[in-house]
Amino acid sequence: MYKNKKIAVVVPAYQEERLIGETLSSIPEYVDKIYAVDDGSTDRTFEIMQEFAKKDSRIICIKHDKNRGPGAAIVTGYRRALQDKMDIVAVMAGDNQMDPAYLPDLLEPIIEGRADYTKGNRLLNPEYRKGMSKWRFFGNSILTFLTKIASGYWQVIDPQNGYTAISRRALERIDLDSIYPWYGYPNDILVKLNVYGFRVIDVPHPARYGREKSKIKYSRYILKVSWLLLRDFFWRLKMKYIILSFHPIVLFYLFGIVFTLLGTFIGLYTLYYKFVLGGPLFVRGVLSALLFIIGLQFLSFAMLFDMQAESAEKSAEDKIRA
Repeated sequence: MYKNKKIAVVVPAYQEERLIGETLSSIPEYVDKIYAVDDGSTDRTFEIMQEFAKKDSRIICIKHDKNRGPGAAIVTGYRRALQDKMDIVAVMAGDNQMDPAYLPDLLEPIIEGRADYTKGNRLLNPEYRKGMSKWRFFGNSILTFLTKIASGYWQVIDPQNGYTAISRRALERIDLDSIYPWYGYPNDILVKLNVYGFRVIDVPHPARYGREKSKIKYSRYILKVSWLLLRDFFWRLKMKYIILSFHPIVLFYLFGIVFTLLGTFIGLYTLYYKFVLGGPLFVRGVLSALLFIIGLQFLSFAMLFDMQAESAEKSAEDKIRA
């Protein structure tokens, strides 16, 4: 146990026969359970897991019959942790990227009651980003911005970071069946946590890259996760600001999107009308610009109100805890 809390670590792995052993052997002794989930590997990953389980009774080996995605593997571990009534469940990928020295930094805010979910942040300063390619940093920066809008956690940075810890209270509340099964799962979880008002804290730590090879194809990955975040954004607005409680934020977002799109489409038609059909530009151009500017103002106010709602939730929870 760690400070009277039962700690579990989920280790999702796919084709990690080179590094899964190093990952499992590095997990600290205060961890009570280790759920090693082989996500349908065709190499020796599961065999190595079983070999380590013979030496370490904390390790519970679970194998998916086919590759379902890292999110699905983590959910499998989460479910087993709930069955075993673990208090906090961390995630450490099977590629040995996640330094166990920083695990207490993830656990402490949850134990102290300051958060229900903690996640790593490698983007805090250039020193922490050493080893991260410029293309990877660029993609991560784009997804950070999109995730802020979709999730409502405006202070969150590096949402792709899979080094996380979550309280049992949060795990029992969110719908595990609906978590995105592939590499967009950290973003998807953040959206779900926000809807139910859970506190999230970033934990700075340096990037750790070694012999692992990324399985992510970033060109397709960014597009897929962007589409996921768009769906999640509308789902959050519906659940948080319409179904669970009504807030005018949703109207500001709605008008902002409608006016911005109208301004864009009328602007494109104006260019076509001017340069293809030879018609006048002024009236249609002014109309499209006004609609676009009004749309941006509505969106800006919506984001501002969204940030204020997040701050109000934090203040209210701090008063309750006090």
